[in-house]
Amino acid sequence: MKALVLGHGYSAGFLTPRLVAQGWQVTGTTRDAPDRVAASGATPLLWPGQGDQVRAQIAKADAILVCAAPAAQGDPVLADFAADLARATPRWLGYLSTTGVYGDHAGAWVDETTPLTPSTRRGRERVAAETAWQRLAADHDLPLHIFRLAGIYGPGRGPFAKVREGTARRIVKPGQVFSRIHAEDIAQVLLASINAPDPGAVYNVCDDDPAPPEDVIALAAELLGAPLPPAEDFATAQMTPMARSFYAESKRVRNGRIKERLGVRLIHPDYRSGLRAMMAEQPL
Repeated sequence: MKALVLGHGYSAGFLTPRLVAQGWQVTGTTRDAPDRVAASGATPLLWPGQGDQVRAQIAKADAILVCAAPAAQGDPVLADFAADLARATPRWLGYLSTTGVYGDHAGAWVDETTPLTPSTRRGRERVAAETAWQRLAADHDLPLHIFRLAGIYGPGRGPFAKVREGTARRIVKPGQVFSRIHAEDIAQVLLASINAPDPGAVYNVCDDDPAPPEDVIALAAELLGAPLPPAEDFATAQMTPMARSFYAESKRVRNGRIKERLGVRLIHPDYRSGLRAMMAEQPL
């Protein structure tokens, strides 16, 4: 069995070892980090750079996972490989999107049936990319699955480094909550879907406990035995436009579908479990 990951980055680094353990041969594209891709167990290909080899892998892949993010000009995978994908015959095709497609719901719950009303540029680009992939799948009978990921964290990607460096900030915006997902849980959701394809399915990938961002920083400081960063009022805090944009949307994301349809039992059902595991695995 052959798997191709287009844009083999952080999340794919947790999926690849699971696939290899099941006997899959994994190839992953990267712009500039072939050693990192190889370390996860995948064969690296440079993209851009080795487009013909990527096309050859598309033609023979049993599973294709698209992790590359869209840009203002559209989806880069479709820009380079739409014709090749249209001729491909995978039994599973996955696209990693984001819960940002739902937009702002003032802290209310959303699920996969909620209308897509993004309020940020990034969210609008994701909606456009989802639509383009769904169109390609419909036109060429491709077994597309869409995964809307919440905020990703895990080893090497979390609040600990900033807390230790003294740069962490507890920005407080009343009513603000974010949903999150540990990278190991992303990997198990994807593997469960690969093992039980359901073409056309859309899944929210998040944990059970949407929480205010300042609570996550507070727990990280507690676990490290570091001083609690002072609370800062969002309304008056000095922030870059990019940083401020992350607070433009507040919602609680339901994850029932990954449990009911894929039988997933989350390894880290909340950020408390995830952060404590990160500390236990590699004390920071």
